[in-house]
Amino acid sequence: MQSEVKEPIRYAVVASVQLPNVSDIEFEASLNELRELAKTLGYHIVNTFVQKRSSFDTTGYLGIGKREEIRDYVSLHAGDEESQALNAQLPEIEAVLVDHEISPAQARNLEIEVGCEVMDRTMVILEIFHRNARSRAARAQVEIARLGYMAPRLREAAKLAGPQGRQRSGAGGRGAGESHTELDRRKIRDRIADLQQEIIVMDGERRTQRARRQERQTMASVALVGYTNAGKSTLMRALTGSEVLVANKLFATLDTTVRALYPESVPRVLVSDTVGFIKNLPHGLVASFKSTLDEALDASLLLHVIDASDPGFERQLEVTDKVLEEIDADTVPRIRVFNKIDYVGDATAQAECEAALRLKYPECIVMSARRPDEVASLRQKIVDFFQQDLVESEIFLPWTAQQLRGKIYATCQVLNERSEDEGAFFTVRGEQNDIDSLREQLAQLP
Repeated sequence: MQSEVKEPIRYAVVASVQLPNVSDIEFEASLNELRELAKTLGYHIVNTFVQKRSSFDTTGYLGIGKREEIRDYVSLHAGDEESQALNAQLPEIEAVLVDHEISPAQARNLEIEVGCEVMDRTMVILEIFHRNARSRAARAQVEIARLGYMAPRLREAAKLAGPQGRQRSGAGGRGAGESHTELDRRKIRDRIADLQQEIIVMDGERRTQRARRQERQTMASVALVGYTNAGKSTLMRALTGSEVLVANKLFATLDTTVRALYPESVPRVLVSDTVGFIKNLPHGLVASFKSTLDEALDASLLLHVIDASDPGFERQLEVTDKVLEEIDADTVPRIRVFNKIDYVGDATAQAECEAALRLKYPECIVMSARRPDEVASLRQKIVDFFQQDLVESEIFLPWTAQQLRGKIYATCQVLNERSEDEGAFFTVRGEQNDIDSLREQLAQLP
């Protein structure tokens, strides 16, 4: 039997500058977020280097002293034979992850000085999105964002390549003497244009599919929104009884998943999961991922899922509110769901946390997606929302028209059924249009 091959552990360090207008709590929350992003990317963070400055160093982001400190640390952990002989326990540092988006020149200079790869926050997120995107639309959107990020960095890459990489002529070039950088930028522009055209076509196909779905039947829809890693996928699985990817990693889910609420209700409710939000999400990704948030715009109800166990949940809540406002989804009715209450601590700590949350957010739901009774309670609240505009009525179905019995049960909630000599009487709750449609069909029967 062959043993499972494990991927080698990759080690990295985190570096960040704290500016005067950033509080210690905000600063530490952002660093923790970057560490979680690194975990998703497969890195193990072994050290963190921080520096307080009035502004970023224009040359290498960090000050000279801090850059030297990182260089010495990386050198000590280098993979050469001499370092390994000194201390075989020291892991080799493969990358420095910077908790801001930095310029191409800053990244190049920092990389030269510290002696290993430098990835800024934007590059980390883009790489995660690239690895995790599954649908054709998501892959196209991620590629556009990555190409847009890489285009201005080609000049710095050309500098590192030296004179031999600067000139190109002959076949494949626009003209004699066109530089590698100019040609590569042209290829990037052409590729982005092609991808944008593909997305326009896919958007049209998606709108057509939605229109057809709406023609077939009108469905109530709920969209789960919230910060990444707030437990949306776990809640989605609990509410729909379906197998949805659940992983304790940021951005484990990038593609929108749609399932029916289970057990099914009247009206039938569709539940969709959406890509998680994050502070300082690169602007290119906010724009390119708007289509994955279309479910939030189309939804009749939003479930704003918040991690109750995260000390920085208020900041996360604000981020979600801001993004929903940016995509004009802030007017959609919303239920705040504080999830992961079971992660807060013991029963006393959970009770105190729940009381504080209900005091500050009176209409909120405090729960754990792993507790079936609490999931059932949330499901009932969702059903109640969609049933608030339903009407109750009575429908008489003659024994000669029993073929419509199944349709009554499919389109309405049957509250009571009683049999008479000439047929059955149904007390139902449903959409007025559905009830009227049933009566019209009955009236047309011979």
